[in-house]
Amino acid sequence: MKSNERQEINTLLQEIDGLLSAPFRFMEVCGTHTVAIFRTGLRSLFSDKLKHVSGPGCPVCVTHPAEIALGMDLAEQKDVVLTIFGDMMRVPDHRGMTLKELRAKGAKIEICYSPLDSLKIAIENPDKEVVFWGIGFETTVPTVGATIVQAQKMGIENFSVLSCHKLVPPALRFLVTSKDIEIHGFLLPGHVSTVIGVKPYEFLAKEFNIPAVISGFEAIDILQAIYLMIKMDIGGNVRILNQYTRAVKAEGNKRAQEIISEVFRPHDGLWRGIGTIEGSGLEISDKYSKFDAKKRFDLKFQDVKEPKGCRCGEVLQGKISPDKCPLFGKKCTPLSPVGPCMVSTEGSCAAFYKYGLGSND
Repeated sequence: MKSNERQEINTLLQEIDGLLSAPFRFMEVCGTHTVAIFRTGLRSLFSDKLKHVSGPGCPVCVTHPAEIALGMDLAEQKDVVLTIFGDMMRVPDHRGMTLKELRAKGAKIEICYSPLDSLKIAIENPDKEVVFWGIGFETTVPTVGATIVQAQKMGIENFSVLSCHKLVPPALRFLVTSKDIEIHGFLLPGHVSTVIGVKPYEFLAKEFNIPAVISGFEAIDILQAIYLMIKMDIGGNVRILNQYTRAVKAEGNKRAQEIISEVFRPHDGLWRGIGTIEGSGLEISDKYSKFDAKKRFDLKFQDVKEPKGCRCGEVLQGKISPDKCPLFGKKCTPLSPVGPCMVSTEGSCAAFYKYGLGSND
């Protein structure tokens, strides 16, 4: 870090501390922000009055156990090739089984870096049913949608998508209407916001008088966003501000939004530790229903439970810090995870464990 950057960080920390006369509790809802706050050491520099909690910003972490059971069912079916992003390989299901273990037993599971890789596998293996397991927020959905459109145009018959995608704004509404969750401001996700823009967050300020700032991922970005949140909270002029103007446009990415609207439609989504949040999930629209793996394989949700003792659900809602879970660092570690917050590179439990920081509740 250059000396002028260090000086700017120190100045921002002093200005933030000078503004605070009472504790200010902010939540980030982005896995990249989670890691950035820990990796840069910012959290250790916050005063006792500035409280940071992680929210449901890690897509792997918020995937419901019932959704994981669907993916595992597909992986165990004959003549199915399940294609996924790498983080899902080590997430245990309700039995404690992982996709990594299933693959070792002969299941056909391939790690993809893009859903287009999955489509290529389908083209090269016409005798197999190839399913892409769609996990993620608005950031990844347009690429999945574009892949489905491409499959339709090419007449690919052996490709489908298991959509477990989530939408961020409905989750934020759930959090601010929960009586036992206290949040004074939101650090809004930069990547998601490049797609959806600013408007979908405006209800936070208009309906709930909660300041929120879309932020980049450098230490200075995050501190500037926190400073702006606190200034709005103190001054009473609460809005949704965009600190990340170098990447996020107010209107977002119109083409990406069009693809999402064409291929998907909102429905009630399942969230780990929370349950159902109205309008927070995405299912494949009727126009592209033949690519819907849930319909193609007649998949039904099972009544499955969280692993015994795992408190990932409370961590994801900011109710507790990871080190307050009795399994943290003992039974649950990155090498032997019990819950997904310790599996994902963007999980808050993994960040706590890796960087060795205590609670900031």
